[in-house]
Amino acid sequence: MSEARLVQGNEACALGAVAAGCRFYGGYPITPSSEIAEQMVRLLPGVGGVFVQMEDEIASLAAVIGASLAGSKAMTATSGPGFSLMQEHIGYAAMTEVPCVVVDVMRGGPSTGLPTSPSQGDVMQARWGTHGDHPAIVLAPSSVGEVFDLTVRAFNLAERFRTPVIVIYDEVIGHTRESVVLPAAVQVEERIRPDGDPTDFWPKLAGAADVPPLPAFGDGYRFHVTGLTHDERGFPTTESDLAETLIKRIHRKIEIRTEEIIEAETFMMEGADVAIFAYGIVGRSAREAVVQARAAGVKVGLIRPITLWPFPSVRVAEVAKQVDTVIVAEMNLGQLIGEVERAVAGDAEVVGHLRADGEPITPVELLTLVTAREGALN
Repeated sequence: MSEARLVQGNEACALGAVAAGCRFYGGYPITPSSEIAEQMVRLLPGVGGVFVQMEDEIASLAAVIGASLAGSKAMTATSGPGFSLMQEHIGYAAMTEVPCVVVDVMRGGPSTGLPTSPSQGDVMQARWGTHGDHPAIVLAPSSVGEVFDLTVRAFNLAERFRTPVIVIYDEVIGHTRESVVLPAAVQVEERIRPDGDPTDFWPKLAGAADVPPLPAFGDGYRFHVTGLTHDERGFPTTESDLAETLIKRIHRKIEIRTEEIIEAETFMMEGADVAIFAYGIVGRSAREAVVQARAAGVKVGLIRPITLWPFPSVRVAEVAKQVDTVIVAEMNLGQLIGEVERAVAGDAEVVGHLRADGEPITPVELLTLVTAREGALN
């Protein structure tokens, strides 16, 4: 029977990865994610896994992609500057449809920025950091227990959809220690592997779910892996119809099944006049502000996206129809406020509460803001 234990956020990430079946970690230490690497180097040998410290973040994700193609569940972890360096390979993994997990523990930026301070400045980079039209699945935990759960979920989604999945949280979540009860066992998904004649194998021939089976190198199936636009045989092509077919399919495999991916939490939305939109550590501050506001008779609720991408537009739109104002609280200068405005579509006023000074947004700040908004509405 599982017992409560004191766990750090970054430690929970490593524990979740191993529980999900991760057996390869390629990484490079960088504050504030380094504890993930430190934990993985301890945990992986005990389950027959491999840890490799690479020479930089570019090589780290390259190694992860190679390990995944060889049949292992694989991951890396980094922070903003390293995440920037990984973007080319994130695009490569999306194009070649290689399942892998990238964890980004956000810190202040741009550039070296504030290495030991929290931020939410990588949110748009997680969606659009690599060039071209590409799909993105990005999960944002707000507690130590949720770091564990969403790391497991990231591996399952990566395997199900044959795509890189990003877990993104800030320095505070990464370094917070909480008493949590971690599950003794988790549900684990595996990638679809081919079972037909190897001599008749087309590596990018997808079925109804638009996800082709993926053999491991050495399984006896010959296949070509390239970041160039390719046909169903996996070989490069410049034919426009084949190029468009490929790009549309790697988007469609996610777009037609977003109900399996998108998650968002609402809290105390009954009768609310004001809603706070917040995620990560700010989502926790917002939850406390809502509790205190409700105790004072202020009608406010919370919507917290757990899946940042695909963006939970439908859930945000539903909330907007209930309230007069949506307050978007982010530790950046407004990276998701535009997406919220798009989803709200004029049904409510959208107000930003933005902070990019390396300090977290506090419950007191939000309580003061929502109390003022409620007073203005009345």
